[in-house]
Amino acid sequence: MSTSAVRVRPAIGRVRWIVAVAVFVVLGLVPLVLTDLTFFIQTVLAAVVVTGLSLFMGYAGQVSLGQSAFVAIGGLTVATLTVNLGWPPLLTFVLAPILGAAVAALIGWPLLRLRGHYLAFGTLAVLLILQTVMATVPFLGGGVGIFGIPPLSIGPIVFTGQLPYAYLALAALAAVMVATHNLVNSRFGRGIRALAGSETAAASSGVPVLRSKIVVFAIAGAFAGLAGGIAAFFTPFVSQDSYPPLASFGYVVMAMIGGLGTLWGGVVGAVAISLWLQLLSSLAALPGLPPTAGPILQYAGYGIVLVVFLLLLPHGIVPSVTAAAARWRRRRPPGAGRTVHEEVPVDAR
Repeated sequence: MSTSAVRVRPAIGRVRWIVAVAVFVVLGLVPLVLTDLTFFIQTVLAAVVVTGLSLFMGYAGQVSLGQSAFVAIGGLTVATLTVNLGWPPLLTFVLAPILGAAVAALIGWPLLRLRGHYLAFGTLAVLLILQTVMATVPFLGGGVGIFGIPPLSIGPIVFTGQLPYAYLALAALAAVMVATHNLVNSRFGRGIRALAGSETAAASSGVPVLRSKIVVFAIAGAFAGLAGGIAAFFTPFVSQDSYPPLASFGYVVMAMIGGLGTLWGGVVGAVAISLWLQLLSSLAALPGLPPTAGPILQYAGYGIVLVVFLLLLPHGIVPSVTAAAARWRRRRPPGAGRTVHEEVPVDAR
């Protein structure tokens, strides 16, 4: 590698951090100009969940169709402990990602021995079982749900209104992305990236395959539990209908559209799909359309997006844009800016 290429890599890293900070500054200004922040908060929390799912599917090469189960664990942690047991809201908020990770690790021990579509259906089964338990056990809502979740409070500060939860969701997203960036660039991260290529080759290189998959699954569960805990405080209500299988399918679509195995793929995918579904919801609300138009358009919307992107951008938005930018830089004359020897990774980390 040339000396100029070595100099370029730190520069690219600094530019990425500057861009990341600029993006979050812009996102921090958005709540100040919106009158209703429900859609904004839901989109940011979806990005939190999808970032963990992209880590599990893209870097570790696994599949999960039941990620809403861990969102539900976070929501149930907040709802049951505050309403039924009277625990302090801040304590339940801290426990939400911890229990999300613990449950993911517990069920991941037997479940992650499966592969491919067997693993996908196994994770979906976990969500369906959890929904059934929530619909029958009174402590978990008993089919009615749990109402009256108190607002989150940190000392004398009480989160009232939508604005504090918008910034809490943004803070959670920033923390999740920093944690993911540090993880994938660590020694452990290099090991889990080997899993996506070949588990046999990774094992022969000394990577503890099952343990690595469980750790990544637990991290994705923690991210989902964190999002579920924030959503429970914001709503403030949880029931089995709050975590439908369609939401889990949506998380997978968001991860694929944004770009699996990329840091920004979860954010881009969550924003793109959320805006697309919001447009379809607006169309379904037009006069003259039947009440079933909303769910039908939502299912059709997922199908249309998947087909279009699998045909045109099979790797997702972020990898395609990054690869196009890299090709453009390589086509420039050697004297125009950076050298032709610079190396740009495909995955926008």
